Amino acid sequence: MTDTTPAAAPQKDHGRAGRDLKAAFASAIVLLAAIAASLVFWKTAFMLIVAAAVVVAIWELGRGFRAKEIDLPEQPLMLGGVVMVVVAYFWGAPALVTATAVTALAVMLWLLRRGIDGYVKNATASVFALVYVPFLGSFVALLLAEGGALDRGGLDDAGVKAILTFILVTIASDTGGYAAGVLFGRHPMAPVISPKKSWEGFAGSVLFTAAAGWGLVTWLLDGDWWVGILLGLVAAVMATLGDLCESVIKRDLGIKDMSHVIPGHGGLMDRLDSLLATAAPIWLLLHYLVF
Repeated sequence: MTDTTPAAAPQKDHGRAGRDLKAAFASAIVLLAAIAASLVFWKTAFMLIVAAAVVVAIWELGRGFRAKEIDLPEQPLMLGGVVMVVVAYFWGAPALVTATAVTALAVMLWLLRRGIDGYVKNATASVFALVYVPFLGSFVALLLAEGGALDRGGLDDAGVKAILTFILVTIASDTGGYAAGVLFGRHPMAPVISPKKSWEGFAGSVLFTAAAGWGLVTWLLDGDWWVGILLGLVAAVMATLGDLCESVIKRDLGIKDMSHVIPGHGGLMDRLDSLLATAAPIWLLLHYLVF
């Protein structure tokens, strides 16, 4: 008898990373091209990308938190987050602190409209989301403003160089950690939180970021070599902690990805975890030791 059972659809080979690598590379190229174009031709346009990322990230957090019956007030968080990015870019760190405090108060007042039930839970999660996404993300605006907020941009602009350093050092951390982990990973760093993350991968991350920090700070920013190595070491530690924190959040919420807005990558927050964690310390080191 002829078997008429339909053949199973062929499955895509996503490799060891568990993702569609072709889609992942295509998405990464598009995002990096948009970032590069904004930095080269009109750097203020990069703030539009940062603001859009804040809005999408808050939406993703709200979506994920609903799995635990936590209802974030997304509208005031999104509006306040965009304002925080803008004031940080044009008026600096003191304005960012003020905007953060005002947004937190506005969010808590907004939640009063819903009544008593769940107020503490939702308010606490909202302040957490506020600090985790727009506050940490606004340090990217502070980095870009190092060259002057009204400058056109280009590779000679100090703020553009700071952003390139920030992005490339963080990429070096992720790349070094992934490569060393795949090739040499034997000893899990936090098996309950992230089974694939190993101490060997962390060592690779440290080596890659130290080298990248040294090269970028000395050659691109004309800073001292030891500042570059320090920046690399700090970035490696913070990027790893950022990745672990994001893994803890997703495991607690019971989800694999925050969303699927980026083909091959999952959610935007799945890619921003390391960047959010490294933005503030990199700004501090560059602002006080280089610029």
